[in-house]
Amino acid sequence: MPLSIECSSATDSMVSLVPPVRLHVLVTDLEPPIARGPCRPYVTPSPHNGPEVPPSGPREGAVMLDNPISVPGLVAGEWVKSGARLDRFGPWVRGVVSTASQAGEDDVAAALTYARDAAKRVARMSPAARATVLERAAGLATAQRERLARLLALELGKPVKDGLGEIDRVADTFAVSAAEARRIGGEVLPVAGFARGVGNTVLTHRAPVGVALAITPFNAPANLLAHKLAASFAAGNTTIVKPPPQAPATSTAVVEMLLEAGMPSEAVQVLHGDGRVGAALCAAPEVGVISFTGSVATGAAVARAAGAKRLVMELGGNAATIVCEDADIATAARICAATGYSNSGQSCISVQRVYVHHDRYDEFLEAFTAEVRRLTVGDPLDPGTDVGSMVDDDAAQRVVAWASEAAAAGATITTGGARDGATVTPTVVASPPTDARLIRDEVFGAAVSVLPYSDFDAVVAACNDSRYGLQAGLFTFDVRRIVAAWRELEVGGLVVNGSSNFRLDHIPFGGVKDSGFGRESPRWMVEDYTVVKTLLLRGMSLFGDQEGAR
Repeated sequence: MPLSIECSSATDSMVSLVPPVRLHVLVTDLEPPIARGPCRPYVTPSPHNGPEVPPSGPREGAVMLDNPISVPGLVAGEWVKSGARLDRFGPWVRGVVSTASQAGEDDVAAALTYARDAAKRVARMSPAARATVLERAAGLATAQRERLARLLALELGKPVKDGLGEIDRVADTFAVSAAEARRIGGEVLPVAGFARGVGNTVLTHRAPVGVALAITPFNAPANLLAHKLAASFAAGNTTIVKPPPQAPATSTAVVEMLLEAGMPSEAVQVLHGDGRVGAALCAAPEVGVISFTGSVATGAAVARAAGAKRLVMELGGNAATIVCEDADIATAARICAATGYSNSGQSCISVQRVYVHHDRYDEFLEAFTAEVRRLTVGDPLDPGTDVGSMVDDDAAQRVVAWASEAAAAGATITTGGARDGATVTPTVVASPPTDARLIRDEVFGAAVSVLPYSDFDAVVAACNDSRYGLQAGLFTFDVRRIVAAWRELEVGGLVVNGSSNFRLDHIPFGGVKDSGFGRESPRWMVEDYTVVKTLLLRGMSLFGDQEGAR
């Protein structure tokens, strides 16, 4: 039986891309018409779509989507709209917002054949040419940020303020990837330092792997696609993109933006589809490296299907933040509230567990609960909304169920604990038992647990008592604790005087244990997307070749 993977988007003078191909998704495909009427769920329009509506959420006169966004695949240099289609049901709109063409077996085969040949052409582009494309794309991302943020809100229920932030990060990611393309080089190795190397010269350079596969998640579909695709292109590869079914229009818009910036058609393909498509791509011998972001279970399936291939995997977490007795409690409460519920908590580094020193526990819990209650829940297209919908009703129900389980076991829900469709009221769970699913597993939703601790070494051990190890936060001004936490916490990154949920796109990001392996940031991803090639020149030395002084 085939393995199924279910996933939770200027040319150089030395390369001839003849005939030149420029691929575009028509703007009208990504900007559906809107129509008034009480019979459809409301969507507050962006300033560029329809009449002005004051930014205060649902109201009479709001406008509605009339036609779903038609999303094509991109196979072998052609936009493909034929074949089966999959509808995306908007979790806030409560209706179909996009419909994507699904790849079949023939599309997979055609994409792999095309990628094998395309890889050689893309590799011939100079780093300068690739960097120029990525710099142009950074400018386009900034120019199109409102349109792309609207797509995120429609497909995912992500508040537009979070969506704008994600697209700003896309622009940064493109710019950083451009800089990394310009840095790719090699080394002259000191071979004459050992007797057998005397008289020889050895050089290395980093060469493209060839064909990369990018499998992206729904929670940050634009920026995580930007990381994978931009770094792969910076390294000189061609990339096959397998977007999440929850965000096909957003993912395709990112690809279209790169093509508009001058990325050659040989450099990217987009295949929408189910787990069978993902499994076939992972197993294909044409693919040299796979970058995957998603759940542990799906990551394991990707690894089994891939076999002996390079893998870069970010597989989630249940991030902890420690608040020490010397912390600024008001600041810690405000930051944890803002970063525990952004994107409805659907981030692998979202604040999930907060451990507070018992001397400050009641003070923090009161301040934190008050901050959470101030968050505005509602229409993701409203600029004032802090918390929109989760990805779907099942995800929302899971969060509410886990909170209820903890309460039944003795925890206290100080606010929230309910849902309306896919929208969860931001939930605070005080002192859940250590075996609660809110503590043991990845909630990936709008719920944060707060627990007291007495001993610093013990709380570090509690944070480490997890199958995950992605990122942690620490509020303290004690440098000794900072050093001890950095040394002892089993995580890929530690944020001091901030929560776990903070990331800069140009620094290494990744975890340990079941949180995955590899680091997802352009500089470190370029290393994964390239191979070291060695040139050994015998009988030619850049160094001294005499055995002794004469």
